[in-house]
Amino acid sequence: MSNLLVTGANGKLGRHVVSLLLESGKDHIIAASRDTAKLADLAAKGAETRTADFDDAASLAAAFKGVDRILIISTDSLGSGQRLRQHLVAVKAATDAGAEIIYTSMPKPEGSAVIFAPDHAGTEKAVIASGRPYTVLRDAWYQENLLLSLPGAFASGTLYTSAGEGKQAHVSHADVARSAAAALSKPSTNEILTLTGPELFTTKQIAALASEIAGKPLAVVDLTDEQLAGGMKAAGVPEVLIPMLVSFDTTTREGGFDILTGDVEKLTGRKPETLRAFFEANRAAF
Repeated sequence: MSNLLVTGANGKLGRHVVSLLLESGKDHIIAASRDTAKLADLAAKGAETRTADFDDAASLAAAFKGVDRILIISTDSLGSGQRLRQHLVAVKAATDAGAEIIYTSMPKPEGSAVIFAPDHAGTEKAVIASGRPYTVLRDAWYQENLLLSLPGAFASGTLYTSAGEGKQAHVSHADVARSAAAALSKPSTNEILTLTGPELFTTKQIAALASEIAGKPLAVVDLTDEQLAGGMKAAGVPEVLIPMLVSFDTTTREGGFDILTGDVEKLTGRKPETLRAFFEANRAAF
C-alpha cells in the first residue's frame, strides 16, 4: 500500500481525484488543503487530511513527509508570478520528501500565447530537473469551459472569436480526474502525457455541433484579437480577465491546442467522452 497525496483537495479536480482513489481502496489517501476543515466529508470517507499551504514552505514539508507519490494540482493564483513561485516551493518540498511527482499542466506550454503558460513551462522544467520520477499531465481545455461561453452566445445568436481555423480537442473534467487518479496510483516513469478528447474541432465546428444539439441557430463571427478584446470590454467583461481570455483564442489560432492523443485511454483503459455526448448531456444549458 502506497501513501498518495493530492494537493488542492478542496478544489473540484482534487475532490474528484480523492474520491476516485478512496473508491479503489488500494492505497492510503491523503487529502491536502490550506483549510482541512473543508475536507471533513473526505475524512469521513477514509482520507487522512493534512494542511498544505503553497505560500508556506514549512506546511508543505510537513504535509509531504512520508508520502510516496504527490499529485500537485496547479493553483489558481494568477498574476505577478505568484503561481510559479508556489509551484516551485511545492516541487522542492516533494523532492526533499523523496516523493514521485505528478503535475497538472497545459498543452504545449513552451512558447504558448496563453498568458499563464510560463507558469506551467517553468514548473515542468523544475519537475524534470528534480531528479524524482515524474508524470506531467498536460490537460486540454475542459469541455465544461464551453458552458461559460456558449449559453451567452446562444442568447445573442452570435459567437465571436479570433481563433480562426485553429483546432482543439476539449476533454471532460471527469476524464482528467480519472486520468490523474490512475497516474497517481502507479509508479511514475518520467512521462509527459497530454489529456485530450477524442476529436479536434475548430470553433465553427464546435458552434455547429452545439447548434445542432440545442436546436437553435448560432452564427460565428471572426474577429481580430483587438476586436475581440474591444467587444469583451464593451460587454462588461472585467478588464483584468480580457488579455487572458483573448490569449486562449490566439493560442488556438496559432495551433497551440492542435493536439490529439490517446493518453486518457492509455491511463484509464476507457475512451474519453465525446464533445457530442457532453453537449447532449448539457442541452438544457443552451
